[in-house]
Amino acid sequence: MPHDPESAQTTTTAKAARVAVIAASLGNVLEWFDFAVYGFFAAVIGRNFFPTGDESTEVLASFAAFGVGFLARPLGGIIIGRIGDLRGRRTSLLLTIFLMALGTVLIGVTPTYATIGIAGPVLIVVARLMQGFSAGGEWGGSTAFMVEWSEPGRRGFYGSLQQVGVVSGVLLGSLAGATINTVLTPDQIAAWGWRLPFLFGGLIGPVGLYMRRSIGETPAYRAAEHTAPSVDGRAHAIGLAARAAGFTILWTVAFYIYVNYMPTFTRTYAGLTGAQALWSNSIGIGVLLCAIPIMGRLSDRIGRKPLLLACCAAFIVLPYPAARFFISAPSFAAIAACQAGFGLVIALYSGAGPSAIAEIFPTRNRSMLMSTGNALATAIFGGFAPYIASWLIARTGNPIAWVYYVMSAATVTGLVILTLRETAHEPLR
Repeated sequence: MPHDPESAQTTTTAKAARVAVIAASLGNVLEWFDFAVYGFFAAVIGRNFFPTGDESTEVLASFAAFGVGFLARPLGGIIIGRIGDLRGRRTSLLLTIFLMALGTVLIGVTPTYATIGIAGPVLIVVARLMQGFSAGGEWGGSTAFMVEWSEPGRRGFYGSLQQVGVVSGVLLGSLAGATINTVLTPDQIAAWGWRLPFLFGGLIGPVGLYMRRSIGETPAYRAAEHTAPSVDGRAHAIGLAARAAGFTILWTVAFYIYVNYMPTFTRTYAGLTGAQALWSNSIGIGVLLCAIPIMGRLSDRIGRKPLLLACCAAFIVLPYPAARFFISAPSFAAIAACQAGFGLVIALYSGAGPSAIAEIFPTRNRSMLMSTGNALATAIFGGFAPYIASWLIARTGNPIAWVYYVMSAATVTGLVILTLRETAHEPLR
């Protein structure tokens, strides 16, 4: 049989793409485990570092520190995203995982307020800022990396693997929290148990660093790195970044409400124990994780917009009745089933979203502009979503007041999606 050089080259490229994306995805898992685990221990961190004697105030302070990490994300998106555009996606991903591991270890080893006073919460805030700076560059860098490595006709699927990595990391954080709350007593958790996932996350950082050192640069970046930037002027760049921000609003609000805040809500208002709340949350995240690549592949077939708009519509209609259901004292099984349903809804966006947002930008400017727009929306609307939810409840006395925040985010993002053209079957710019 004659040798077909073109077929052999295609096979080699496809294999290289799979290896690169798998390595990047595993690093992504470790990165987002480190960043997300804070949210699952917010209450105990509040007692240890922001003690007031009032649980609601401590939780608010702890979630404020959680949100502070998001304030650094736009700066990380600009600086690390620019590095990704100038020096390559691989360089930026090595930097992000190093910074994330460093910030995570700092949280795990910082003495409490009772031990060193105000220095304790200050160090926690510094660590969250470090994590946020890293996450600001990680999201856009890893999304660009996976989309640019994609095989023809499979960009939605490859892009969805970025979210598989994110959600896998969050799921591991939730499972770690559930396991610790199941195995240890509340006193043990408060004394030292809460530190375990942070120390684990920091120690496995070098594993992710090693994996990312082995991956190659994306073909799309190599083809474009010596060309001039393709965005015409500052106004055009700002417009593209603003579009990415609007695209991200519902995505980040839904994720941080239904993944990070929900364990606190179901424990406080739905009658679940701490362990039950985290196990229920883990079930919902598990469903989300399994559905994301399916939705990504579906977006390659039917387009991105149908899935994105369906998610927006669902988050306009469903949050209010679902929240009423949560507080009507249902069983653990009923709450877990409801959270699994929301996992499916979020998967509509998380499956199609990475490729859709990457397709907005030209390769030469993709990392910085996409990172900046996403990070700004996440910092303003998503990072403080648990805090806003807690504040709305405290302000109104209504335990489901936060649903209007979710519904408003869905409305704004839905309008943005309507202005986008379908790009699923177009080549990357």
